[in-house]
Amino acid sequence: MDDDEVQRSKMFRAEDVLQYIPNAIQSKTIIKKTTGSVTALSFDAGEVLNAKVLPFDTLLQIIDGEAEVIIAGSAYALRMGESIVIPAHTHNSIRAMVRFKMLSTIIKGGYEEVT
Repeated sequence: MDDDEVQRSKMFRAEDVLQYIPNAIQSKTIIKKTTGSVTALSFDAGEVLNAKVLPFDTLLQIIDGEAEVIIAGSAYALRMGESIVIPAHTHNSIRAMVRFKMLSTIIKGGYEEVT
């Protein structure tokens, strides 16, 4: 297990994995495998994450606060409890409307046709 990951077989609240840091974005790995990862992130108000274009789908789940997610030029306002999928190969960015926390799940496998 990576030292940055959360402890296995121990209950935790996703929103408690990270605290807010003034003027910063913080991240903590929940799970990291070759097939994908789950990461918790906290953003202070006004912080922006200009993400790279990933070759994988990414599920964002807002677990506290509010964020603006821009996907291929379209803006989406998300609040606590809401989620969105960023499609693979799509330019995106994330902006903290107020301070917020989210889970980011990246799936690296399974892109072959499913019947």
